[in-house]
Amino acid sequence: MPAQTALPNKNPGANLRTPPSIIATIIVVSAAASALICYLVYFHAPLDITGNHLRSLPLLNAILNALCTIALIIGFGYIRARRVTQHRAAMFTAFFFSTIFLVSYLTNFTLHGETHFNRLSPWWPFYWKLLASHIFLSVVALPMILITFFLSLTGRFPAHKKLARYTFPIWLYVSVTGVIVYAMQALIH
Repeated sequence: MPAQTALPNKNPGANLRTPPSIIATIIVVSAAASALICYLVYFHAPLDITGNHLRSLPLLNAILNALCTIALIIGFGYIRARRVTQHRAAMFTAFFFSTIFLVSYLTNFTLHGETHFNRLSPWWPFYWKLLASHIFLSVVALPMILITFFLSLTGRFPAHKKLARYTFPIWLYVSVTGVIVYAMQALIH
């Protein structure tokens, strides 16, 4: 019987298993970030009681979310066209905008605390449902984004592609609704 030779694997990351410790670390870091945001929103007293410092942070956050949205859509278009290098650049751009957003968001809550929406507004029922879905999915999105990036950066492209199918729409939803929440707060607040 002739010996069979193994064909070279075109995708060396296809057979790699992701160490559970990496996934656990990403989940712990994501949970810590979410806990910090929860603390800042609900328990931390704002540092800038007068509201004079960096009042433009909510607008900056909305702009960063909008830029992230644009980068995500462009990245999606690139991967559909199988332009992997451009896709990667667009996704890194989206990640950059999201990271700067997170820093700005944390700074805003540290300084100013929570923005209260008028509960007597006829928009209140829509607003709180949109905000609740935005908050819930942003907590879910963070570890998904980090794991999806990890899979890509370590050459685990089949697993990356599988997870990205869920990560992309959630990340896009969080980015778009972040802009809508800001607009509603700015216009109706």
